[in-house]
Amino acid sequence: MPRPNRLYLAIYVFVLAPIGAVVAVCAMLLFGVKPRSVFAIGFAIKGLFGAHAPNAIGVVSTVAAWWLAIVIVGLVWEWLRTRRAR
Repeated sequence: MPRPNRLYLAIYVFVLAPIGAVVAVCAMLLFGVKPRSVFAIGFAIKGLFGAHAPNAIGVVSTVAAWWLAIVIVGLVWEWLRTRRAR
């Protein structure tokens, strides 16, 4: 049974997933998705902070949500890969 390598996991979570999240957001904007749709999660989270919250909260929370989604998909992929190898 293959053991997951913690170094590869750390590189995936802290290097590849954040880059993938930024690329996903930029690609959606590049291909014409309306910014209101791309940053919907961020605007919702920004709303929790009040009317005078900076736009950076919306942008960072949108990228963080994409990062979390990419990390979850990667962890499920790895879990299925190691489970299939048993």
